[in-house]
Amino acid sequence: MRMVTWNVNGLRAAIAKGFAAYFKDVDADIFAIQETKMQESQKEFDFEGYHEYWNCADRKGYSGTLIYSKREPRSIVYGVNGAKYNDEGRAITLDYGDFFFVTVYSPNSQPELARLSYRMEYEEELREYLVGLDRIKPVVLCGDLNVAHQEIDIKNAKANVRNAGFTIEERDKFSQLLDSGFIDSFRYKYPDLVKYTWWSYLFNARKNNAGWRIDYFVLSERLRDTILDVDIQTEIEGSDHCPVILDIDL
Repeated sequence: MRMVTWNVNGLRAAIAKGFAAYFKDVDADIFAIQETKMQESQKEFDFEGYHEYWNCADRKGYSGTLIYSKREPRSIVYGVNGAKYNDEGRAITLDYGDFFFVTVYSPNSQPELARLSYRMEYEEELREYLVGLDRIKPVVLCGDLNVAHQEIDIKNAKANVRNAGFTIEERDKFSQLLDSGFIDSFRYKYPDLVKYTWWSYLFNARKNNAGWRIDYFVLSERLRDTILDVDIQTEIEGSDHCPVILDIDL
């Protein structure tokens, strides 16, 4: 089974930059998108052979998540625990019977960490939700988690220690999630490989590969032996993030 996650930083903009060709070529069984920045009613495109599940932010042009799936799930839950963070379209859960598939777009803590307390509440509620799901059946979590977990996951670690996405608070929350029975699939498969998934549009960051790894597939620990490969596709453009592919034997 092939799963893809990609923060497209505006789906309509990504469509104009060749998203449809990539979508067709990658031929994912499940394709999760973050930061759609649009309402479902605004779409002027379809992808044949896929069911689609949108969680759009109340505020137009902001945030939002979306899942395309070849297989129809048993049920769909929007938001964390079916209620929280739907105003910003932050999460979708699909129940496939033998596993849960969850995509999230975690809130950014913002300059001067203005939203860090909000982010901490979100992290606690998300972890509790995922642990609850994991008690029922295995979980595949993916998306833009807006945190570089370790120094290997960011180009300039020392310069970013109090910047949003690399604070000790955010990194500790990610560690707590992993300690609750989950694994970072890319780091599990490639413990020492340096690859990034996001680059600032400033200072030629992508050209200079001054990036952050903030897009993940996080799996229930008992799924570790089902991982075939995890590919961070740095060569794919069209967004300030790149896609991540998980090939898994489920």
